[in-house]
Parts: sequence; structure tokens; C-alpha cells
Amino acid sequence: MKSMTRNTLILGLGLMLGVMLAIGQGVLAEKESLRQSMQSIPLEDIRSLSEVFGKVKQNYVEEVEDKELLENAIRGLLTGLDPHSAYLDKDAFTELREGTSGEFGGLGIVVGLKDGFVNVISPIDDTPAAKAGVKAGDLIIRLDKKNVKGMSLEDAVSIMRGKPKTDIVLTIVREGADKPLEIKITRAIIKIQSVRSKTLDKGFGYIRVSAFQERTGADLRKAISKLKKENKKKLKGLVLDLRNNPGGLLSAAVEVSDAFLEGGTVVSIKGRDISNTTTYSAKGLDLINEAPIVVLINGGSASASEIVAGALQDHKRAIIMGTLSFGKASVQTVVPLGNGSALKLTTARYYTPSGASIQAKGITPDIVLEDLNVSEKQDNGFNRTKEKDLSRHLKNGDDDEADNKESKATNGNLTLAKDDYALYEALNLLKGISLVKNIQR
Repeated sequence: MKSMTRNTLILGLGLMLGVMLAIGQGVLAEKESLRQSMQSIPLEDIRSLSEVFGKVKQNYVEEVEDKELLENAIRGLLTGLDPHSAYLDKDAFTELREGTSGEFGGLGIVVGLKDGFVNVISPIDDTPAAKAGVKAGDLIIRLDKKNVKGMSLEDAVSIMRGKPKTDIVLTIVREGADKPLEIKITRAIIKIQSVRSKTLDKGFGYIRVSAFQERTGADLRKAISKLKKENKKKLKGLVLDLRNNPGGLLSAAVEVSDAFLEGGTVVSIKGRDISNTTTYSAKGLDLINEAPIVVLINGGSASASEIVAGALQDHKRAIIMGTLSFGKASVQTVVPLGNGSALKLTTARYYTPSGASIQAKGITPDIVLEDLNVSEKQDNGFNRTKEKDLSRHLKNGDDDEADNKESKATNGNLTLAKDDYALYEALNLLKGISLVKNIQR
């Protein structure tokens, strides 16, 4: 795999606003292979291409520069292969590299094409798009007043790009909505904090990974150390939240998986050429000492997120909860070109440790949990009376302290259930596992 050091390697997903075209790994073909492939190009087809180029150059209604025609031909060559292969001009290539480092300009959404419209794969946490209410699965049909139907993805992304503090109106079709929605978004410089953490309850931690970037693995290890410190060096359980995570770097996905596995395969990559085939394994150090894990996923969890979920599921290291993931299991290699542009080319498929491909299938959760909104049940005057409600009831010796603890616990649970029902259920599951372990001791 000597050629790996000469390339930026990504697992593709689709074009992200600002950058983040998704995730990856792959290997460049050796020079000799490239030479042989050049020799095998059919001359008759090359003549046809040359003839078309000449006809367009001579007869198109407006004069077009040779450079533009050739770049369009290259774009067509790549986009005609699959949804993830693409030609990256200098600007797009620069944005891609910036996106994997965690800072870029745009709206903060990962997008692809679906039925001729721009499909939102996932909004990114704390970005203008997420704050404005854009959701995974939304179809963008207009950008300001321009119809998207018939546009290339690159053209649509070009319109959505712009200077920070400028506005754009997205017209969106959303499942369940009676009519298209118009959402005004102000562009901004996007800085992604890919890892966040907090203690949910005593001994139970939460880590949110919103994207897989160069520093995600290191940030995850810091988050685990922080949670251990907050909980006196012992975690009873952990929720790993990968919802609406569109992916990122393969190396980061392997690092995150490795943090919870004591060994074994994380993911295997298989391409047509042996140089595009490899297997990644865990080093054998579980940073949370086999504490139970619940991984949250949904339809916006793609590629690198699916690598992590698949690895932890196959090794029976975690319970996967949520809805079916996106289903992206192809591998893209970013091949820099001499003029500052690059190719993003699908070179392989990846497989979970059990050897399964989730391409166009997704990760099936162990526990299916739809995204629900819950609200507190209103008192209708018929709630059951308890001892403490009776007149002149006997006081508990620690009455005030007990009441305060009960009130805080009840309010905390209600707030979490209202704000994030899936997380509330994940925490309950971890508590149940912890109780069973205590009983079995």
C-alpha cells in the first residue's frame, strides 16, 4: 500500500455544502497499470469523442472555451459511473481538504441527488442549516427562485455556496408536510466540533460524534477520559450517538471503533485490484472496560458511521438502537491531478467484520425506535392518590431531602424524554443492563 501516502483517501457519500463530500479509503493504481489501461482504450470510441467535441465546438449556439468543454466531458465521465464518483475542480478539492480538517464555508448540510432533486442526507450539528430546521430526508426543489430539477449537483452546490452572512431561501418538500416549506438560511463559516460528551446520570455517559475528521479519534479519547473523571473513573454504560452523522475519514472510523473493541476486524475493503483490498483490525484496548454501549443511528447515519455501528454490532459489543441507516458501503479514492483538481473515484466496497455488505441496505438496529415526540400527561383530576397526599400523613425522617431528590429525578427524566426520546430510551436500557448485572453478582 505504498501509494497511499501520495493521496487523500475518502469514503464518498455525496456532496456536502461547503465540502464534506463524505468518507473514505482506497489506493491509486500503479503507474504501470495506468499505462496499460491507456493502451486498452478503444480508438474508435476516442474518435467518436473527438468528433462530438468538434461538432459542439463548431455548432453550439454560443462559443465555449475548450477548457470548459473538456472539464464538462470529465465530469460526465465520472458522474455517469455512480452517485459518489466526481470530478473536483480546484475550489471543490480545496473545500474537501478543509472539510476533513473541520472548518469550511457553507450552510452545513450533506447533500446528494434523488429523482433529479437535491436530497438532504444530513444537517450538521450547530450549523446554519441545522438551526434553521433542515432535516435529513428533505428534498430541495428550489434555491431562491431557481428550480433544482435538471441541475447537476455541482451547479446546485455552487448556488448554495456564498459569502458568510448572505442569505439563501431553500424550498423544501418534506414527508408529512402538506405543502413545500420555505426556509431562509444565512451562510456562515462552519466549524465542526465532531465530538461532544456529557454525563447523563451518575455513572452513565453520552458521546455525540457528528462527523469523522482527522482529530475525531483523539477527541473521543479525551471525551472518555473526561467522563471517567466525572464519574470517579468508572462508567456503568455509554450512549454513542451517531444519528445524522454523514461520515468522514475511514481512519477516524477505525479509531472510534478501536476505542471499544479488544481485538478483531473493524472493516475490510475489497476492490477489483489487490492494491485496493485491505483489512483493518482493532489493537485490543477497550477504553471503558467492557461497560455496555448503546449506539444510536438513523437514516442520516452514513458510511463511516455505518462502519462503527457495524463493527460494534458484529462483535456484539454494543446494542444498536434507532432506525435503518443510510446504506453507503462503497469506497472512494481522491486522486490529485497535476492542475490542482482531483478525481473522487469509487474503487472498492467495504464489509463489516462478519463479511456482510450493507450497500443500499443499511445497518438494521437491534432495537427499532422511531423518532417520536412525547409530552407530559396532563393532570385530569383523577390521578391516583398516594400516602403523601393524605391529610396529616406521617413524615419521613429525611422528608425534605427525599422530596428534592425525587423532584429532580422526575423533572430530569421528563426533560430528557421531551427533548430526545431516543436518548431517554437508550439511557433506560443501559440502566436496565446495569441492574441485571448487579443482580447476577
